[in-house]
Amino acid sequence: MLAPVRDAAVAALSELEREIGAPGDGLDRLRLAPTPFVPEVRLHVAEDPILWWARMEAYAGHRLPPPYWASVWAGGQALARHLLDHPDLAAGRRVLDLAAGSGLVAIAAALAGAEQVTANDIDPYAVAAVTVNARANRVRVAATGGDLLDTVATGADLLLAGDVLYDRALADRVLPFLARAAANGTEVLVGDPDRGHLPPGRLAVVASYPVPTTEPAVDSPVRRVQVLRPA
Repeated sequence: MLAPVRDAAVAALSELEREIGAPGDGLDRLRLAPTPFVPEVRLHVAEDPILWWARMEAYAGHRLPPPYWASVWAGGQALARHLLDHPDLAAGRRVLDLAAGSGLVAIAAALAGAEQVTANDIDPYAVAAVTVNARANRVRVAATGGDLLDTVATGADLLLAGDVLYDRALADRVLPFLARAAANGTEVLVGDPDRGHLPPGRLAVVASYPVPTTEPAVDSPVRRVQVLRPA
């Protein structure tokens, strides 16, 4: 099962590298830009991810997963900011960034001095995005694919999860995984902009940030985002 995942990630990386090197600066193109709330980190993002998605599906000739990695999500921005402001959380530790998307949180952990950083996502394009974004920020991050949510051990000292509770079905799988990791001695930090899928009492607030909104289809220019840990 590992070979198809690896092959898909290799193909996605080739496509993203081609996209990054292609001429043009339209709304459906990727651009390397500082992250609004974490300007220390630059990411390849799409001005209009929906247009980028449509063009890439037309080019591929088949459906592609939604490009969540091509936007900067509020939960990840808050968590990355928290790490850079409190580098002792990651310094010298083995870090796992769950559902990493663009790799923003993983890159922040590496910049904070983590000994080893792994970014995991089920989308091969996200795995590729982590690779190109880590390269752009001159940090070392191991990008891996596959679904970890039914596993027990993380192999990490610090587990980071930015904006992973965006629907009920996913929250129902993620929260037990986070609880198992914490019970096994892994420190867990979650960045969540209160999308309504967090049962009360499961996580305790560590910090709160007003984060600029850059994700599509959101009216407010700022979201209040909490950094949380298992209660």
